[in-house]
Amino acid sequence: MALPAVTGYPLPIAGDLPENRVVWDPDPSRAVLLVHDLQNHFLDAFPAGEQPLTGMLGNTARLIGAARAAGVPVVYSVQRGGQTPAERGLQLDFWGPGVADDPRALAIPDAVAPAPGDTLLTKWKYSAFARTELAGLMAARGRDELIVTGVYAHIGVLTTAVDAWMRDIRAFVAADAVADFSREDHDMALRWAAGRCARVTTTDVLTDALQGALTKET
Repeated sequence: MALPAVTGYPLPIAGDLPENRVVWDPDPSRAVLLVHDLQNHFLDAFPAGEQPLTGMLGNTARLIGAARAAGVPVVYSVQRGGQTPAERGLQLDFWGPGVADDPRALAIPDAVAPAPGDTLLTKWKYSAFARTELAGLMAARGRDELIVTGVYAHIGVLTTAVDAWMRDIRAFVAADAVADFSREDHDMALRWAAGRCARVTTTDVLTDALQGALTKET
């Protein structure tokens, strides 16, 4: 039931991406950036200093910086350590007890860590909307677009994008700012999202959209 050890693989590039069913462009005045589950507990499954971990963290850091500069809210989903069986629910059957109540396991790497003004949500299920304040936070700020980064692409990232679609929130999956158990799982998640619930695109496209808002203001 433990997380599998990931064998390194190259992140997809623009030419690898699936065809999208929608042609949405992200609007910084409507968007929220979600940094999904980037705690050491989950990242330790990847080989350190290799792709996809290095590229995913680097691209996520770029998006965080662009979002903060553009005034786009940055929201982090994090799991609590030492969850009880009742709190884990069916996740206990599939993944075991979850994150230990250990500061290092719970920590987020410095390169992508929260800053003052960012929001941390305690996440309980695959979707970052389930049993959290994410939907209410977005509604209160008049935001109906969600840019998703983090891990794992075919589990929490994809489920959050599906949940956004069900709430009429436009989801954007940053294909090279997410990572997964394997390139096969990664590509499957991108294909499913592009065909069913989200626009799949690259960090370059998303940062250009955020920086475009700054250009218009200056």
